[in-house]
Amino acid sequence: MASTPTPRWPSDLMQAALALHDNQLHVAEPLLKAYLKKDPFDARAIRMLAELAGRIGRYKDAETLLRRAVELAPGFTAARANLALVLYRQNRAPEALTLLDAVIADEPDNPGHANLKAAALGRLGGFEDAIMLYEKVLHDAPDQPRVWLSYGHMLKTVGRRDDGIAAYRRTLALQPTLGDAWWSLANLKTVRFDDDDIAAMEAALAHENLDDEDRFHLDFALGKAFEDRRDAVRSFAHYDAGNALRRTRISYDADETSAFVDRSIATFTPALIAARQGQGCAAADPIFVLGMPRAGSTLIEQILASHSLVEGTTELPDMPAIARGIADYPGGIDALSTDALRETGEEYLRRAAIQRRTERPFFIDKLPNNWAHVPLILLALPNARIIDARRDPLDCCFSNFKQHYARGQTFSYSLDDLGRYYRDYVRLMQHVDLVAPGRVHRVDHEALIDNTEVEVRALLAACGLQYEPACLAFHQTDRAVRTASSEQVRRPINRDGVDAWRPYETWLDPLKNALGELVRA
Repeated sequence: MASTPTPRWPSDLMQAALALHDNQLHVAEPLLKAYLKKDPFDARAIRMLAELAGRIGRYKDAETLLRRAVELAPGFTAARANLALVLYRQNRAPEALTLLDAVIADEPDNPGHANLKAAALGRLGGFEDAIMLYEKVLHDAPDQPRVWLSYGHMLKTVGRRDDGIAAYRRTLALQPTLGDAWWSLANLKTVRFDDDDIAAMEAALAHENLDDEDRFHLDFALGKAFEDRRDAVRSFAHYDAGNALRRTRISYDADETSAFVDRSIATFTPALIAARQGQGCAAADPIFVLGMPRAGSTLIEQILASHSLVEGTTELPDMPAIARGIADYPGGIDALSTDALRETGEEYLRRAAIQRRTERPFFIDKLPNNWAHVPLILLALPNARIIDARRDPLDCCFSNFKQHYARGQTFSYSLDDLGRYYRDYVRLMQHVDLVAPGRVHRVDHEALIDNTEVEVRALLAACGLQYEPACLAFHQTDRAVRTASSEQVRRPINRDGVDAWRPYETWLDPLKNALGELVRA
């Protein structure tokens, strides 16, 4: 089956395609829009405009455009493959898998399609099926660096650390300038780069045609390499360069976050809580572990998932997706009817059920950013448990500054944005404590390290669970962990990250100023 609807490429469409290939989005967008005014039925141009929308995170726009392209050209396999990717990136893996089966049937020899299917299987918890698919692809086409990279990610997730490292190293043998592979090794937090590794990364960074994505990944990896060597000057230089470059490719407005928190506080009042008493979905299944990223939420999840009654899932995207569907959110919470509030809780449970793999009565959703939706959670799921993972603000924020996220967490690439985001998070949680006292259990990361058994017992009690010794031996629990802390929670508790900001204090004034009184608190 043909992968493009027509063979002829007009010169202006070719010009747009070349601009898109070179990531010159500001050039490609007007060219494509002008072309589509002349020919609104060209599926190729629609697909390219969708790709442009996807690159800047406008996935709903990309989906709409791709569905139009497929409607115009049902045999346009490339558009259907792009649609599967957009669905996957919107956390709609089941829909993506349905499309991918047909795409793979059309183009069985395309390793990219199988790679995306394996990633979608992993998103749904089908890790072993995903690993088997990666191994089949690599058996048939062994010189695919990005497939080796994805294979390494999946091996890391299931705890096969050494095999994952070997897969990352194979990636780099095939493509030494692939920054994502170097960062993946650094992101294990347990790999120490030797002199040859550092020389190879520096050589890659000096490569004349290196693209921005490889460059900032390499900077983050070199920041970690020099941090391990206690060379704060060179380490911070690379972290700072990586963040600055990454910041140019995202859109984040700290004022919008502050305004959102202002509206949440104005909406979530004692009067609203009293009016909604007894409403919502009565299910007690979910345990929300939330707060700032890099605050210890994966550790808390691992402790709870070691309990015989609790299933660990992952960072579920469902509550933010539901919130986006509420008109005038967060103010729109007040306007939800009794039925709508109950249906909101029930919809969350239906969506989360896709990730369930056991019959255990409780499950964990550890998406940190759910802190922004605590008022909605308390009203729609009044019997859910909420755990706030809290960490020293300087340690927490600087840990985020050192971390490159594949997607999301767009506040984390500026010290000022980080400090303001942390303040807004604390501000909303303080309000929740004031108007709904006792509904959120807070776990202080430093207290958990210093008084582990006391804090673990208190955590379990807050979740209505009896103490089990396995929760103290959490590092022995065999389960998939999909976050950056995957290797850290497979080790006994330690103080490795405490005061990690101190060697970098010279450069942290923007963060301290943004945090304000929270630094002293």
